[in-house]
Amino acid sequence: MAFDFDLDDGGVPTYTVGELAEAINSALRRRFTDGVWVRGEIQGWSERGPHAYFRLVGEDDDGKSAINVQFFANSRMRLRPILNKHRLRLGDGLKVRIFGHLDYFAPSGQLGLKMSGLDPRFTLGEMALERDEVVRRLVANGLFDANRRTRVPRAPLRVGVVTSTASAAWGDFTHELDRSNLAFRLRVIDVRVQGEWAVDMVCAALRTLTRHDDLDVVVLIRGGGSKTDLATFDHESIATTIATSPIPVFTGLGHEVDRSVADEVAHSSLKTPTACAAALVEHVNAFQTQVEQVWAQIDRRANRALLDAGTSLATIAHGIRRATVSAVERSDDRLEHRRHRLRSSTDRALERSTDRVTAACAVLRRMPARLDPEVRHVDAVAARVRLLDPAHTLARGWSITRTSSGQIVRDAGDVAPGDTITTTFATGTARSRVEETST
Repeated sequence: MAFDFDLDDGGVPTYTVGELAEAINSALRRRFTDGVWVRGEIQGWSERGPHAYFRLVGEDDDGKSAINVQFFANSRMRLRPILNKHRLRLGDGLKVRIFGHLDYFAPSGQLGLKMSGLDPRFTLGEMALERDEVVRRLVANGLFDANRRTRVPRAPLRVGVVTSTASAAWGDFTHELDRSNLAFRLRVIDVRVQGEWAVDMVCAALRTLTRHDDLDVVVLIRGGGSKTDLATFDHESIATTIATSPIPVFTGLGHEVDRSVADEVAHSSLKTPTACAAALVEHVNAFQTQVEQVWAQIDRRANRALLDAGTSLATIAHGIRRATVSAVERSDDRLEHRRHRLRSSTDRALERSTDRVTAACAVLRRMPARLDPEVRHVDAVAARVRLLDPAHTLARGWSITRTSSGQIVRDAGDVAPGDTITTTFATGTARSRVEETST
């Protein structure tokens, strides 16, 4: 069975897909004969061989819109001198004003823009506006010169470093420090300094190092690059992290012409990593020179004080010597005077003692006549005492009887039957027991 439809298209032609694509492109060429300028932000940048592709995204009152852009090798080669002159590198997040021709690509059914021109002043102006806006917010929040108010230690030898350790910047920095022969101690965190992850990695590294209280300064360095590469350091997050750091931050971002926002808020900004290292060396050398000058001043003052003290000590010693000699001389005079007085008084005392001894001798010579009667009396008394001596009495046959307690028995009543008594004779003793007493 076959069906035959008689369709009334009202005179509107029917196109094949290829014919429609050609019609669209013809209409675009008629409408945009000389091409079109479009501004927006690059997203999804990718390179395939010599060609590059990205989406140009914009946002207005009608919402977000986007168009695919093809940046072919011939256009890239032709625009390269312009990009190099203005130190621009196309990539994600960059705001651009580009020129091209609209093209409907039939195989994919997508409308695109073939890029053939670029307005570098627009990109630079947008970057400057964004940079100025970041600076304005930092000033409004009181952060613009906050890090410059921190104090750099006199000898900043303990240094934290944020950089890409695979870059020439790291090699230049460490070479300059090594050449100084100073005892720098480095703590480095390896980060990306451009690209998608650069801002987050740099901020995290700065926060990590500035939390350490054993660092004197933190250094943020990278080599040179395009304006778009260095625009990483215009980011508000990096600037805020530097501004709120409790220790000084030095920057050496390798671009001698432009200053990034990070340079503006840092304590000290140097043109290159080598210059950054040289500034640290200069700080330490200045401190060393100051220390040497102070020690030299101390040495001069100490020597002068020693000389003054020596002179003063010599004066005091001479004074003591004179005072001592004078005192000794006065003591000698007093001693001689007292010696004379002592000799005179001794002579007088000896004379008086001699007189007394002579008188005593005269008295003693008269003493025997006075003592004879007394001697005879003493002899008589001694004879009587000898007669009364118990030993003589015992020798004549008498005895002495004592109780056991040593009491002399003078009466029969002093003892009782059964008592033990001791009888002493001239030649010994005898113990006995009382059998009977009678009066």
